[in-house]
Amino acid sequence: MQVTKTKLEEKDYAVALDIWERSVLETHEFLKESDRLELKKEIPTYFKYVEAYLWYDDDEVIGFSGTNEQNLEMLFIDPKYINQGYGTNIVQYLIKENKVQFVDVNKDNDNAIKFYEKNGFIKYDESQKDEQGRDYPILHMKLA
Repeated sequence: MQVTKTKLEEKDYAVALDIWERSVLETHEFLKESDRLELKKEIPTYFKYVEAYLWYDDDEVIGFSGTNEQNLEMLFIDPKYINQGYGTNIVQYLIKENKVQFVDVNKDNDNAIKFYEKNGFIKYDESQKDEQGRDYPILHMKLA
């Protein structure tokens, strides 16, 4: 597994958004359809506020990430590459190179919580709503 990255540019937004949507459909069964469609419109506006990368294995795009200072703001893996070590590879890179220390995770996303715990994060706080004020509880996690 040779994972590489390129900076996410505006020309790549459609690719990232496609990965986001397929990943969310696969992993966020708790998300209401109306909220998913709203989020799909919002996601591209967030890209310019984060240090965003497309991640590749050879020529295949496997996912994208976005960090802001020490926060992992987004990490989405194409469903066909989930559970193959790519996410761990990317998170460990971001911890080491981008000094990521924090991540917020939907409380209802058990697999994501387990994934971040496996990668050294622990819960330190909780919010009843997401950053947009929707009724999705969020776990705030930090590197142990």
